[in-house]
Amino acid sequence: MSAPPGTRPARTARTVDGDGPTRRLGRGSERFAAATSGAWATVQGVVLSVAVVVLLAVVGVLGGSPDSAWTGAVGVATGLWLLGHGVPVDAGAGVITLVPLGIGALAVFTTYVSVKRSALPTLAAWVAATVTYAATTVALAAATEGVAGGEGLAAAGSRLALAALGGAVVGGAGAALGILVPPDRPEVVVPGSMLDRAVPDVARLGMQAGTVALVALAGLGAALTLVWVVAGRATSEDVVTGLDPGWIGGVVFAVAQLALLPNLVLWATSWMAGPGFAVGQGTVFAPGGTEAGPLPAVPLLGALPGPDWSGPTAALAGPLAVVACGALAGWFAWRRLDPERVRWVDLAQVLAGVVLLAGVMTALLQHWAGGAVGAGRLAQVGADPLLTGAVVAVEVGVGAAVVLMGAHVQVGSRLRRE
Repeated sequence: MSAPPGTRPARTARTVDGDGPTRRLGRGSERFAAATSGAWATVQGVVLSVAVVVLLAVVGVLGGSPDSAWTGAVGVATGLWLLGHGVPVDAGAGVITLVPLGIGALAVFTTYVSVKRSALPTLAAWVAATVTYAATTVALAAATEGVAGGEGLAAAGSRLALAALGGAVVGGAGAALGILVPPDRPEVVVPGSMLDRAVPDVARLGMQAGTVALVALAGLGAALTLVWVVAGRATSEDVVTGLDPGWIGGVVFAVAQLALLPNLVLWATSWMAGPGFAVGQGTVFAPGGTEAGPLPAVPLLGALPGPDWSGPTAALAGPLAVVACGALAGWFAWRRLDPERVRWVDLAQVLAGVVLLAGVMTALLQHWAGGAVGAGRLAQVGADPLLTGAVVAVEVGVGAAVVLMGAHVQVGSRLRRE
């Protein structure tokens, strides 16, 4: 099928020579140079992100007792960095699988900056960067297995496999952004030749619209989280006063909580959609009802919504906000279609792309945002990934369908009158 009339032509992928025609690296020496540039850029990104986490650990040691071991602090910091990549850590009282998404976001950013600055924008550079990042993550997981508490895991092989997977996802995402984002423009330039053959153009448009819906939903989740933080500041201040961490510990504590702030934002999106989330077994934080239990002394948890936030109004307004994000996605897609030539089958493919991307990405993100924080009650923290993904897909799909079908019917009626 040809591209939908009215859609913007795809931009040419950025190459070594800028935005001109794609340059093929035919010689082995040139491919080796590109791969080397990607691998070296990835090493820089890993060093930068690890250094930030280790620096915080060292600052914590300086504010602690004189007998504190710096090597232990570095080992714990490396374990936290690995935890940000999805590698579980045995904390003694239980295994921690909750991924601090802030650390993962930091690693993606440092890799993006390093690759954008140092790597050649080729496929060979991206493959080398991804493989190097995954290999480095596996090496750190193997080297710190005893120090970071890996001895309590069921099998070292599964830990190393998770390290390889997390490193490939985080490193590959950062490297892809560094290669596909031109230096003079903020938007992502995706080569379309392979996608043209594999995915219909209207389905790709639907996936773009689904991305718009997810970005809008994340923005609403961030705004709701900010409201929760402001509303619960008194509780958070009481927790900080009771802990009395000192100014050095307070700074480290604050930065550490920032690493979990993206998790809370994603939980807020699940709260809006309706399923809600849990912070401990037997707890529910949802617009339809709240059942809270004893929580650990973490100031960030003071921002969790209490029973006053639940009720019929919240149970209706939250899902409607997600439907509105879907309507925005439908408007985005309709603006890129030719209203007089679009067919119902085209709209069906657009909706399929919207629903598929919104549902799958939501499930993956919620899976990463949840996990266990030890044994006992805190073995269940976060939202149900499959349930939340399904509900968000339905709500976003409803909003997009209302806009697309309504606009198509309106255009059809106008054409019949003419």
